[in-house]
Amino acid sequence: MAEHKTSSTSATTARIVWDTADKFLRDIVEPEDYGDFILPFTVLRRLECMLADSKGQVTQFVASLGSLPPHLIDIAVKDKFGLSFYNVSPLDLATIASVDDNVEKSLQNYIAGFSHNIEDIWVSFEFARRAKILADANRLHSVVKHFSTIDLAPGKLENTAMGDVFEDVMYRAFNKKGKAAGAFYTPRDAIKLMVDILIANDDDTLASDSALRSIYDPTAGSGGMLLVAQDALRRMNEKIDVTLYGQELMPSAFALGKADLLIQGGRPDAIKQGNTLVEDLYEGQTFDYVLSNPPFGKDWSADEKSVREQAKKHGSRFSHGLPSISDGQMLFLAHCASKLSPAAQNGQGGRAAVVSNASPLFTGDKGPSAIRQWLLEEDLVDAIVALPTDMFYGTGIPTYVWFLDTNKDPERRGKIQLIDGTGQSRLLRKPMGEKRREMSRANRETVLEAYKAFEDANPEISRVMTPQDLMFRDIPVSKQARLATRFSEDAVEELRSRRDFTEEHVAVLKSLDGTPWNELPKSFPQAAKAAGLKAPLGLLDAVMRTMAVADESAPLAVDRKGKPVATDGWKMTERVAMSQDVTEHMERDVLRFAPDAQWDESKAKHGNEIPFTRIFFVPKEPRPLAEIDAKVQKIMGELADMFKEVSDE
Repeated sequence: MAEHKTSSTSATTARIVWDTADKFLRDIVEPEDYGDFILPFTVLRRLECMLADSKGQVTQFVASLGSLPPHLIDIAVKDKFGLSFYNVSPLDLATIASVDDNVEKSLQNYIAGFSHNIEDIWVSFEFARRAKILADANRLHSVVKHFSTIDLAPGKLENTAMGDVFEDVMYRAFNKKGKAAGAFYTPRDAIKLMVDILIANDDDTLASDSALRSIYDPTAGSGGMLLVAQDALRRMNEKIDVTLYGQELMPSAFALGKADLLIQGGRPDAIKQGNTLVEDLYEGQTFDYVLSNPPFGKDWSADEKSVREQAKKHGSRFSHGLPSISDGQMLFLAHCASKLSPAAQNGQGGRAAVVSNASPLFTGDKGPSAIRQWLLEEDLVDAIVALPTDMFYGTGIPTYVWFLDTNKDPERRGKIQLIDGTGQSRLLRKPMGEKRREMSRANRETVLEAYKAFEDANPEISRVMTPQDLMFRDIPVSKQARLATRFSEDAVEELRSRRDFTEEHVAVLKSLDGTPWNELPKSFPQAAKAAGLKAPLGLLDAVMRTMAVADESAPLAVDRKGKPVATDGWKMTERVAMSQDVTEHMERDVLRFAPDAQWDESKAKHGNEIPFTRIFFVPKEPRPLAEIDAKVQKIMGELADMFKEVSDE
């Protein structure tokens, strides 16, 4: 009941916050930009409410410190009041709203009163520019007054409830921008599943009083993944020391993420702004947990020069292969793998959960194949989970989560678990953009239990493979021809185009009609010599080709060098997993249907893929023929009756 009440309160608060759009932004701001104005004011009001009780004391304390450098003042305030940020302005939103004059200037002075360590929040939100737009339209006072009346105090809304408000407001905001909704925001239900599995096999040290864990997200967006993971760890051990690290490129997402982490008691520098592909702002650091929802199908041509330079360095994050320039998500997958803490003797190691679409599973280009090969050979892939479709705000396409691990449990080493979670969801009562389905707690629990059960899990939703099962050889397969020798005018006509063929050769060809085809390399030169004619090798090959006729009663054909001759139009490629014996595979899957088939393993092309759909495909038994016939007869009868009615009219 309490959970429902909190959810209801959050939804009501989010609706009140969004009322700004309908009342004060319409006709001033484009609808797709509403969120750019509402989110900064929501953040400002939450920070204001958090500081309200201690603001007077903090202001006096900061004044007593005189001209101490700002970073030292920050440390002093943190030590005395436990605050990572503060505001020393005598103003607040209610005070500014109480007077109509100089609202824009007062708001600027108020913002300037915040500690310098969160200045970049307001810069990234472009707060001053947006306030000016509202002021020029004579709407700023109304907006300030509206937000000054919304109670976002921690006593009213706990951090998790405030997170729900942000989720609701962000959805409303980003949904106005269409597909951009999924650019940097991951729905909570997806994050919770990722975190549940990520920490499922953590070692015993997680429960100790001195437990330490680091969590990193290279595409941090609004910080949701970091916060959900932190909350999950603290539920398992309230004394655990969790440190969050993130990097985000998009300014508005960075500002929102930094603010949200501050609201949850995080460090002001927990999220850094920058392009992860161009510059890893945590270079040299590795982490216990890595979470990421990188953009699908992101063109990385703008970052190409830097990425290619990094890839030249042996052992670097991008040295294992580069994907197509049109889709950079495997660059993020490789990056996340490189940021995992190495295996430790106490059982610890780094674990990652990375969202992707289907293409990293099987894209056959050289770069993606090389990255997969590296992940498989290093035994870094612990599990891959297929999520239900319509899970994300910006896309309805199939999505997957890769779970990586540098220190697998003994029973999981050398193995990869594939989990089909596509059936574990329920419809939303009200769709949110492309998000039409959600994974309930029960849905997530089903997937988590399958993960924990590992080889004992229900095979309908879980399969355990080896890396060799997912690596393959594409082996060329052909069928050896059986050929007889037949004289024909067509053969003669084709040979007449050759300079080394004369009309005298026609009689020679007639004499060879019915000769065993395999003996032509001897019989044709002998017959030509007897007739006083030449038989160069080029002509011999042409004669063998033009006089060849398929004949299943003939012996298997070999050319003049003794090599088998393949049947025209009968060539195929057989994919054989590295875990399978080639001969056994061919005998079972090829020779039973084509006894004369041959293959050349030396010409095999190697590759790898994770054919999720094929692995979990369950063929449906066709309906009985009698049932189909009965259905057809029924339809034909109905059609006959309809035609009769028309003809009678």
